[in-house]
Parts: sequence; structure tokens; C-alpha cells
Amino acid sequence: MTLAAATNESLAEISNVLIYSAMAVYTLAFFAYIVEWLLGSRSKVARTAAALTSGAAAKTAGPAVTVKRAGGTAVLERPKVVVRAATGSRDVPDGPGAHGGDEKGDLYGRIAISLTVLAFALAFGGVLTRALSVERAPWGNMYEFNITFSTTAVGVYLLLLALKKNVRWLGLFLTTSVLLDLGLAVTVLYTESDQLVPALHSYWLYIHVSTAILCGAVFYVGAFATLMYLFKDSYENKLAGGGKPGSFATSFLERLPAAASLDKFAYRVNAAVFPLWTFTIIAGAIWAGDAWGRYWGWDPKETWSFITWVAYAGYLHARATAGWKGRKAAYLALAAFGCWLFNYYGVNIFVSGKHSYADVGLGALHAVGF
Repeated sequence: MTLAAATNESLAEISNVLIYSAMAVYTLAFFAYIVEWLLGSRSKVARTAAALTSGAAAKTAGPAVTVKRAGGTAVLERPKVVVRAATGSRDVPDGPGAHGGDEKGDLYGRIAISLTVLAFALAFGGVLTRALSVERAPWGNMYEFNITFSTTAVGVYLLLLALKKNVRWLGLFLTTSVLLDLGLAVTVLYTESDQLVPALHSYWLYIHVSTAILCGAVFYVGAFATLMYLFKDSYENKLAGGGKPGSFATSFLERLPAAASLDKFAYRVNAAVFPLWTFTIIAGAIWAGDAWGRYWGWDPKETWSFITWVAYAGYLHARATAGWKGRKAAYLALAAFGCWLFNYYGVNIFVSGKHSYADVGLGALHAVGF
């Protein structure tokens, strides 16, 4: 074995150690996030629910509070609840976060963030050493794509936190999905380091696949915000109608941002990354022209990339169309992300095409790209 080969093999082993170490730290962060939520459940997180319930009752009960003053009385009206404002939102404040206002819960939340940063650094090191071991971009098979995608998703989350966005509530669900993704990568999708087929040696690999990974990470964040919007919107509807949700729903949903905030956040991240997804498809087409002599051939990966593009375009158009805002548009967003997921797993594993380079898609070039 040559010195270069031995060095590459050592780097591959270091990469594996770093990925497993990242999984261990993500697990610790996962438990810290759970403690944050559990401690938060002991605090009074239902103040918004109380205000909404009082407002719903005021619609039929009239003036609710009479305050005696020297020489007379003053009548205070209950706060009114705007069920559907002109913009499609309610006057509902954002929740306090997963910690629910509890100091210990907030402490564990900050510990969880610190552990997430450490795990991200370890995972990034694992991706980097994997790239050094093969002397190419670490996107030659689904294992490499998985570890890169999960690392990028966490990076997007940490970046949003650094920008002071209200996304800390996402931490528990993100670490859960990242652990599942990495577990799948190291058990089912693992592939030894190897070189790419000649057709893939191109600078377009760096341009096209890197943008596909980033788009997928942002789409993930947008999809989860959309899902939480649907739950929170149903919760607010029930409160505004005078209903009383269960204690678990109250404890969980009252800590999240308001439905309008979640809806706006999901729309903004999807709208921001959609032009980049468009560029990803165009870059893939240009690369296909160089590698295969044609720009578009309706290969399964190409087809589902285009379907995903159409689905997200339909969602963005629906958001700008009267009557299709809110829940209807949210369903379209989730359907679009479902197309992305199928393009990631379904096409690579179950469908053969020009984008497959090994058995059952384990050596597929991309998880989402062209």
C-alpha cells in the first residue's frame, strides 16, 4: 500500500469516528432539548390561551369586568379576538419558546444549543475528512450526501439562531431527524470511499450538488415550520371558537410562535431558496449537456426535480392568490416537500436511471439534484 493510499484510508477512518462522535453529541443535545420542554411544561404557558378564551366569551357575554372607583364605577371591556384579520392573521403574540419561561428550562435549552454547535463541528469535520480521503467533493454516493445534508440542515438552523430568528423551538425536532438521517447513513447507506465515474469529474459537481444540498436543508426547515403552522392554526381556531384544547396541546402549542408568524416564516424561507432551486436544475441541465451530450432527457431524477420545482412554484403562486392563503397553501408546501423527499429516497433507491451508479441507488450521485 502506498503512502498516499494509507493516508486516505486513515482519513476515511477519522471521518467515521467524527461522524459517530457527532451522533453521540447530537444524542446529548436531544436529551437536553427534551429536558427544556419538560421543565417548560411546569410553567404557566397558557396565558395566550386564557386571553383568547376570554375574548371568545366576550363576543356573547358583553362587558366582563366592572371596577369600582371613588364616586362611581368603570367598565372595562374584554380584549377582542380577531378571528380572521384582513391579512389572514390573528392578533396573537408568539409563545415564550420551548422553555416556557422557566429559568432552568432556558438553561437546558442553552446547553442543548451548545451541544448542537459541538455536534455540528464534529459532523463538519467528518464531512471534510471524508472529502480529503477521496480527494474530491464528498457527494459521490448517498452516504456522503446524507452526512453532508444533515450537517447543512443543522448549519441553517444555527445560522437562523445567530440572526436572532425565533427558531429555537425547532431544535428538538431537528436533532431527532438528524439522528435518524445519520443512523440510516452509517447502517444502510454506508459506502466505502471510492472515486467517481469519469463522467462526473467536472466543476459542475461542486456548483450543482452544493446548491441542491443547501436547497434541501432550507426546504426542510420551511416544511417543518409549515407543519407546526397547521397545528397552531387549528389550536387558535379552537380557542377563538370557545373550545378548550387538552392540557398537552396547550403546553406544547402555546410555546410556539403564533400561527401567523410560523406561516410567514415558512413562506419567506421557501421563497428565498426557490430561485436557488431553479438555478440548481439549470446547472444540472448544463452539466448533463457536458457529460451526456443532451441537456434534458426526462430521466427519473430530472423529472422529479422538475415536479418539485412546479410544486413549490404552485405554493408560492397560491400564497399570492386570494383564497389560497393559509392552510390551503400550507398543504401545497408540504406536498412540494414530499416530492423533494421522494426525489431523495424513492428515486435513488427504487428507480434506476442515469443518476444511479451502484446497487439499489447506494452510489447514486445526488439525493435531490438534477
